[in-house]
Order: sequence, then C-alpha cells, then structure tokens
Amino acid sequence: MEYSSEKVSIVEKTAYGLGDLASNLFYQTFTMFLLYFYTDVFGISAAAAGTMFLIVRMLDTFYDPLVGALADRTKSKYGKFRPWILYTVIPFGVIGFLTFYTPEIATSAKLVYAYITYTAMMFVYSTINVPYGALMAVMTHNSLERTSLSAFRSISAFLGGVVVQAFTLKLVNYFGLLKAGANGSSNEQFGFAMAMGIYSILAIIMFMTTFFLCKERVQPVNDEKNSFKADLKDLFKNTPWLILTVVSIMTCLFVAIRNGSIIYYFKYYVNNNGTANLFGFEIGADALVSTFMVVGTASSILGTIMLKPMAALIGKKRVYILSMGLGTVLSVSYYFLSKDQISLMFLFQALCNFAIGPSMAMMWSMYADTADYSELKTGRRATGLIYSSANFAQKFGWSIGGAIAGYLLAYYGFVANAPVSDYTEKGVRVLFSLMPSIWSVIAVIALFFYKLDEQKVIEINQKLATLKGNK
Repeated sequence: MEYSSEKVSIVEKTAYGLGDLASNLFYQTFTMFLLYFYTDVFGISAAAAGTMFLIVRMLDTFYDPLVGALADRTKSKYGKFRPWILYTVIPFGVIGFLTFYTPEIATSAKLVYAYITYTAMMFVYSTINVPYGALMAVMTHNSLERTSLSAFRSISAFLGGVVVQAFTLKLVNYFGLLKAGANGSSNEQFGFAMAMGIYSILAIIMFMTTFFLCKERVQPVNDEKNSFKADLKDLFKNTPWLILTVVSIMTCLFVAIRNGSIIYYFKYYVNNNGTANLFGFEIGADALVSTFMVVGTASSILGTIMLKPMAALIGKKRVYILSMGLGTVLSVSYYFLSKDQISLMFLFQALCNFAIGPSMAMMWSMYADTADYSELKTGRRATGLIYSSANFAQKFGWSIGGAIAGYLLAYYGFVANAPVSDYTEKGVRVLFSLMPSIWSVIAVIALFFYKLDEQKVIEINQKLATLKGNK
C-alpha cells in the first residue's frame, strides 16, 4: 500500500464528519448554555455549578483512558471502534435530554439531580467519543488524508455549532411559550428540555450514519495484547503526545471559557434591552447573541476550509501557532471595547474564529501522527488510548472552563437575573476576553516544543509501511 495514494471517499469523509456534528449538538450546547441553564433556568448558584463541574471532572479523569484501552482491545466483526458507537448511541441521546430536563423538586434535590445527570453525561460522552475519535486514525495511513478527515470533522462540528447557536434560544422560546406562565413569560425549563430532545434524536441518526458508512482499514504492526499498565507506560514516554495533550487542554479551555461566557457578556455587559445597531442595521436583543455565535462559527468554517492547503504549505505546527496567536490578540481586544461598539464586537468575532477554526481541526490530525510515532517506537498501536486524551482535553476544557467561569462570576458578585454593578460588569469582561487568553498563550508556548513536523511524519509512515510489508 502506498501511503501517498491512499484515499478516502467524499461520502465516507462526510459520514465520519456527521459523528462530530452529532457530538457538537451536545458539546456546543454544554459549552455555550449549560452554565447559564444551571444558574438562570435550573436554579442553582454559579459557585455550586462551578464546584459540580470540578468534582465531576475529577471523577471522570481516569475513565477516558480506560475506554481507550478497552477499545484498543476490542475485536468484532465491526472492528475495534465502530461497535462502541453502535451500542452507546441510544444512552448518549437519552442522558443528553435528561441533563437539560428540570424536575419539579426541591432546590437541594435539584443539585443532586444535576450531579447525577451531568456525571452520567460525562461518562457516556467518553464512551462514544473516544472510539469515534480513534476511528479516524484507522481509516487511512495517509497524513494529508487524515488532515482532510480532520477538516471534514471540524467543519461538521462547526455546522453543529451553527445549529446550536442559531436555533437553541429560538427553540427554547418557541416551546417555552407553548407552556408559558400566568404572566405570559416563556417557560425556559420546558423549552430547554424540548430543544435538547430534538438534538438527541438528530444525534442518534447521525452517529448511526457514521457507524454504517465508515470503515476501519489500518491494521497494527503487532496485534498482540499488551497490559494496560504497559500501554500507559508507553504513552507517557511519547513526548509529542504529552506536548500535544497540554496544547489541546489549553486550546479547549480557551474555547470553552470564551464560548460559555458569550451569553453573559451580552446579557450582563452589553445589556441591550431594545435594539442594537449592527453595521447600520437594527437588530433585536434576543437575536443579538444567536447572531454573534453564528457569525463566529461561520468564520470558523471558512478558516477550516483553508486547513489542508495551509498545512501543505507551511505545516501543521506553524498553522496551529499562527491560529492561536492571532486568536489570543483578538480575544484580549474585547476587554477594551465599550458596550455600544457592537459592530466591532462582531468584526473581532469573525476574525478571531476564522483564526481559531484551523487549530481545533488540526488537533485531531496531529493526534493520529502521535499514534504512528508511538507504534514505531513500541511496536504496538494504542490508538484508542491516545485519542482518549483528546476527548479528555475536550471535556476538561468545558468542565474546568465552566468551573473557572462559575467561580469568577461569584467572585465578582454575580447574581442571576439581577441588576449588575460596575464591578460585576468588569468581571464579565475579564471572563470573556482576558481569561481565555491566558490558556491560549500557554498553548502557543508549548507548541514550540512539538517536534513532529511533516518530514518526520513521512519518515515514520515509510518505516511503518516497511514493517507491515515485511510482516
């Protein structure tokens, strides 16, 4: 098999991408609305929500690598990773719905319910997404085809983001008005439950499409079973993986904190109760947040479309550094904008997400390269275990990012649905602009130590091809 000519069809790439579209109907809803749902709709404090995110993340820390290790050892007629999608997709959809369902119980019992459903969601998310992520690495050896698969995956993820950003609040309002209160106000509790129910059904359909249309082709050099302890030992000797995991965690923290604070930034800082002037057009306050989110995601898609040619021209590492560097500068700029500079807010959003889009897509392709590196060094392929760290980084980002946001809001005196002081307004600005930038700066610094450039990846693939040809 010649790695340079190995191709994956457009149909299969699209089917693979649908899996991340399905995941992002949940992931984007979590990052953008879950903290808001818990504080302003479900009815628990920002500090309590932040503590929950932190505790559940600690409980979940060791589950991701366990799923990866079990997936690596799976043998079935469907392959190693596809069966996990098939058998987990229904619980994934059901628990996603329950996470946004508000039972009519006491406030103290609500917190218990939130802990149970959120913990279950974290575990089932890993169970389906670790094998899904690893699937890309066994669909093809070709590094550029993996980059293309990453682009399809990320564009699909961004499309999932567009759906969430454009329709979530509209669906919440539509269904909420169907069960409005005595004063005619929208019932957001019912609205969020119904919106998530729709997303759950769509996610199940799309993951099943991934299962049926994607194929596993790459076979390991050595298919002998190894102990989990030995796999972990090999993993922590994989320097490129260690660096990339740090970069991934920092990138996901940047995205999670920034996306999760958008609704607070507009509701409690911009605080426009009437209409806003956007490039000369009047836009209602209700549509302002959704439009801002959609503009960002559309820009991310445009940036990701440029991923494969940019990676071929200057290399994945340089693309990542440029993306995160520019995104950092633009994020910081928001701290200096006054609340009436709405057109500039939208312009910076478009530019920031255009820059950040390629970095999120690049991450998945680079993990596949670290899996090849590990296989060449150890003679064993632990794709699922390696990709579990990518899933860990993603969940760490939204969970710890949510905890940071909750604690920071509490520190600045935030009270849900109450008038805000100048001090609280400052806190919201810090949360949206400066706090995400701390993590992106760390990501850029770490990237300078990542050594798997394009020439090194080609050499690794050629050596693996020789080993498998001689097997």
